[in-house]
Amino acid sequence: QVQLVESGGGLVQAGGSLRLSCTASGGTSSRYAMGWFRQAPGKEREFVSGINWSGGMTRYADSVKGRFTLSRDNAKNALYLQMNSLKPEDTAAYYCAARIQKIDIVRIATTEYAYWGQGTQVTVSS
Repeated sequence: QVQLVESGGGLVQAGGSLRLSCTASGGTSSRYAMGWFRQAPGKEREFVSGINWSGGMTRYADSVKGRFTLSRDNAKNALYLQMNSLKPEDTAAYYCAARIQKIDIVRIATTEYAYWGQGTQVTVSS
């Protein structure tokens, strides 16, 4: 079973940047597709971005396309989300998630991911 720990959240002004990191431990002999989700107060958790095990396939929510970039380093068991041009509507708790990859496709539903981190808060002030 894999454990996920997020870091890199914080308070930033609109237009600024943050880089979120997620480190995986345990069970890393399996091939995991990974992703980021976010949840704002009073809203459902939503897909932000996902990546397959090799890193060759990524997918983004329309709301973050062109501003966020997802990457991974399997040698370090790490996942990164570079967030640029941040907007107040990006304010949320951001969660790293992982799923054992059986076919090479990026899933966007929360129910597809079995493993979750505790979350890191991102707050964007206007």
